[in-house]
Amino acid sequence: MKHLLGIKDLSESEIFSILELGEIYINKLVSNRNSISQNLREKVIVNLFFEPSTRTRMSFEIASSLLGAKVINFSENVSSIQKGESRLDTLKTIEAMRVDAVVIRSSIPGLPYLLARDLKNVHIINAGDGSHEHPSQALLDALTLKLKFGDIRKINLSIVGDILFSRVARSNILLMKKINNNNVMVFGPTTLLPKEIEHFGVKIAKNFEEVIEFSDVIMLLRIQTERQNSAYVPSTREYKKFWGITEEKLKAANKEIFIMHPGPVNREVELSSDVIYCDKSLILDQVTSGVAIRMSILTHIFSSKYQN
Repeated sequence: MKHLLGIKDLSESEIFSILELGEIYINKLVSNRNSISQNLREKVIVNLFFEPSTRTRMSFEIASSLLGAKVINFSENVSSIQKGESRLDTLKTIEAMRVDAVVIRSSIPGLPYLLARDLKNVHIINAGDGSHEHPSQALLDALTLKLKFGDIRKINLSIVGDILFSRVARSNILLMKKINNNNVMVFGPTTLLPKEIEHFGVKIAKNFEEVIEFSDVIMLLRIQTERQNSAYVPSTREYKKFWGITEEKLKAANKEIFIMHPGPVNREVELSSDVIYCDKSLILDQVTSGVAIRMSILTHIFSSKYQN
């Protein structure tokens, strides 16, 4: 495994290998951080984020540091990109400095694939490319589910919200379909469902009652306003009413349903404030899993044990 570009490139065995090591790392994080081997002491990793990020950027930085790597955070607004340099030329310059890996987030779909093709001496990790994929998020979500339920093959997962513009939705659907066959349902405004949704191989809910009946876990997604050029829902009040989760909706379910969200959460839109940190919320578990899974990804990329 030289790069992590997308879930679609991973085999089922690679997914479970990453999850297995992630579980080992999360146990070390919780019980004894000093037991983590700093096996990346000689490595230099650049975090290259062309879009805002808190959870992904910081968790990659923490994961790299815990494994002993030197971390460089690249800032576009003080780089030569402001002088007209292309992103490819910037990356080739960084590669020439003999860095070992680049973690990249960009609004350009497919950019990590282009960089992996053109940069021969550096590992590329996709931290989100436009509306295409966010593979490490799907892996950390799977680890969160594994830690909570054990066998993630038997979980019914619903993804609710902005499916059209969400790279998180795409990566999670790809991952769950690879290991879980047909246990994924989606629900959202018709304006925020891809036209080709029928070809995703998922169930499509007509209302929230169907979501409740189907789900063990509901993953809420925010409206990706930064990727939209027009209004796709009438109002946030209407969105909350039909597609948001409130404590009342959870209580009315008459079954145990857990809540996930990749963050950041728009309070009182897709989630009411009393649900975000309730006892059925796995949101902070996802954050902790994020550090562990990114440690596992880095280890897989650099260790000869995991190379194809």
